Order: sequence, then C-alpha cells, then structure tokens
Amino acid sequence: MDLLSIAILIFIIMESANVAILYFWPGSRLGNGVAVFNAYFNPVSEEQRLFASYLVNWVAGVKLIFIFLLAVILVIGTEQIKLWAVVAMILSIATYFWRLHPTIKKLDTMGCITPKGYSKALGWMIAGFLIMFTLALMGHILMGVIGA
Repeated sequence: MDLLSIAILIFIIMESANVAILYFWPGSRLGNGVAVFNAYFNPVSEEQRLFASYLVNWVAGVKLIFIFLLAVILVIGTEQIKLWAVVAMILSIATYFWRLHPTIKKLDTMGCITPKGYSKALGWMIAGFLIMFTLALMGHILMGVIGA
C-alpha cells in the first residue's frame, strides 16, 4: 500500500471513531465528543439544547461525507486522484486554524472548556493530521522523483 493510501486509511479510521462518538456518545470527552464544552450541559432553553444537538449531528454528517468520499477514492481512485485528494485534505484541514482554533482557544481561556488546555491538545491533533498528510504527499513525490 502506498503512502497516500496509508494516510487516507488512517484518517478514515480515526474520523470514523469520531463520527461514532458524535452520533452515539456526544456527551463524551473522547475524540470529538462535545462534553469538553461546559455549555453543552447547561443550555439556557430547550431551543438551545436542540440547536446544539442539531449542530453535533450536522458535524457528524459532514465528517461522514469526507469519510465516504475518501473511501471511494481509496478503493477505486487512481494515484493522481489520491494525490489531489491528499492536497484537498491538507487545505481543508488547515482551515481549522483560521476560524475554529481561535474560537476554541478563547473559550478555553475563558474557562468554558473542561479539561483546561483542551484547545492545545485539539490543535496538536489537527496539526498531526496536517503533518501526516504533508509527509505522505512529500514522500509520494520524492519516491516518484527517485523512481523516475
């Protein structure tokens, strides 16, 4: 199995676990469980509770779209399709640091996250995905140059 396929497979496995947590145990602090957000357990109204539940399930659904598309690419995609899928993953995952990370970092600073410091751990996890895909891409390119 080539480096791009390995990176895609690792991402599929890890994100599948996160989807299971979001759908079946959203109140967990594991993976992408939302129990790290103190407000999840303290909605002001039924409307806010339902809205939070909707957003959690919406995120899980979006993750499923990525997982299924990557699974199709993994199974029937050509080498070039896998290469561009990895580039797309690098770019899309990097957007976390543009909008989501500043928000969760601020919430963490305000004491709205349990455990404190979770924003750093999540940032490193997301950075790990970026590093994994970037190394797989670089390795793939270098193997192509060396093999040529």
